[in-house]
Amino acid sequence: MLKDIVSTGNKDTRSGFGDGIVAAARKNPNIVALTADLAGSLKLNQFMKEFPERFFQCGIAEANMIGVAAGMTIGGKIPFTTTFANFSTGRVYDQIRQSVAYSGKNVKICASHAGLTLGEDGATHQILEDIGLMKMLPGMTVVVPCDYAQTKAATEAIAETDGPVYLRFGRPAWPMFTQESDFVLGKAQYFSEGTDVSIFACGHLVWNAIQAGVELEAEGISVEIVNLHTIKPLDEESIIRTLKKTGCAVTAEEHNIIGGMGDAVAQVAAKHCPTPIEYVGTNDTFGESGTPAQLLKKYGLDVPDIVAAAKRALARKKS
Repeated sequence: MLKDIVSTGNKDTRSGFGDGIVAAARKNPNIVALTADLAGSLKLNQFMKEFPERFFQCGIAEANMIGVAAGMTIGGKIPFTTTFANFSTGRVYDQIRQSVAYSGKNVKICASHAGLTLGEDGATHQILEDIGLMKMLPGMTVVVPCDYAQTKAATEAIAETDGPVYLRFGRPAWPMFTQESDFVLGKAQYFSEGTDVSIFACGHLVWNAIQAGVELEAEGISVEIVNLHTIKPLDEESIIRTLKKTGCAVTAEEHNIIGGMGDAVAQVAAKHCPTPIEYVGTNDTFGESGTPAQLLKKYGLDVPDIVAAAKRALARKKS
């Protein structure tokens, strides 16, 4: 039962990255970390302490950082670039496309402070287009883990994956409810089996989806909760299987509904099993300053919004 999934406390997903890159670096001496003047925000202090010769401060020069990282791969290094998600993608899209994706360089683009839950820093920092930007690049793996443990596991997993990767995580303390062993790159994670409606979610909204599922189950609605932490390559088999079983779905993401995870799910549905789908995400808009809770509520990404979307999907299926 979804109500049995409980949080063991709150911790930011960026700390999962910080602990994950240290664990990966202990196993592989070719792993190096680069940052654009944000080592503290990206939780790199332990890495810097243990591997000072493998840490590179590039300053506020994100485009240069991507170029340096691409060059390092030629010598066999596995560079992890680190800065805020807005600066990791929007500011350096050309460099990622030309220097990393085009030639399939083994660069791990690790992006913190993504989405609305960045909070008070406002629209200039709250990128809501990055999943779309990155998943459209040929050969780019895109991973959006949901909590501390999953982010740590994902960081270690991408270190062992050849080719460019975009890893997206966040700033605020968030419920912890998974085990590191649960994460398998490219394979969807199920939190419940259901027959009435599927809810696909990624990142912070996985927890909100679970809470929405608890409310729906209390009303007698059977819900299948699926964590699509790997948005590319997408686990199409799991999407098709659950859509054929439930016949309708909700997608929930801390991202613009145009070009995000929801679009990826809808493409699979359109091709293999057309079903009613409702989207929970920002709707062609920028964000603004506020607390994470305030912003999730204002922009329609809160638990009640997922519940309402599930009921709309059910109504469309029945009609």
